[in-house]
Amino acid sequence: VQLQASGGGLVQAGGSLRLSCATSRSIAGPNIMGWYRQAPGKQRELVASVSRGGTTDYSDSVKGRFTISRGNAENTVYLQMNSLKPEDTAVYYCRLSDSLGALYWGQGTQVTVSS
Repeated sequence: VQLQASGGGLVQAGGSLRLSCATSRSIAGPNIMGWYRQAPGKQRELVASVSRGGTTDYSDSVKGRFTISRGNAENTVYLQMNSLKPEDTAVYYCRLSDSLGALYWGQGTQVTVSS
């Protein structure tokens, strides 16, 4: 399975971006898709995740500002990012965890928030 992420870019603080990630094929069974980010010199961290059934989880740092959702085809995941802050600057990665626990990562997309 391959994941293709897109939607990153440069935005001013307070602005918005929408990230998209699609898998190369439909994924059978329970699975979780999520977004992670890694800033320079920091560890990769969970931003948000959503199960196939729609259960979501958010990092405290993005609650109320970011919204994760899945597309109608269920092999896509979106991250709507509002009220962006400079500390949101990072490379954002999408990840799929399938029913067997296998993990698949996208290639990463850069998000830069200027102050």
